[in-house]
Amino acid sequence: MGLSDEAFEVSCPDCGSMIKIDPVTRSVIGHVPAPRKRMFEDFTEAAAALREADQRRDSLFRQSVDAQKNKDDVLAKKFAEAVKKAKESPLTERPLREFDLD
Repeated sequence: MGLSDEAFEVSCPDCGSMIKIDPVTRSVIGHVPAPRKRMFEDFTEAAAALREADQRRDSLFRQSVDAQKNKDDVLAKKFAEAVKKAKESPLTERPLREFDLD
């Protein structure tokens, strides 16, 4: 079985495009991209998807605004809880310093 000097085509298993290969130089000499898949069948589906994306984006924005409004209260409560914990468990031992180990 001898190798042919004639170029051959191979289909890409990932994207479906056709690749033309020269067997002598072992390089790609041509490429035909795969046909693009349509995301939506018609404009009504595309419009509905855009409306849903707008609603999701608006909802996320409202949630972030609400979180910013309550941020000061949440931080104040976290600080009060940390102060309460610090008072309940006072530090009895001094922290170990590096030069104490010598």
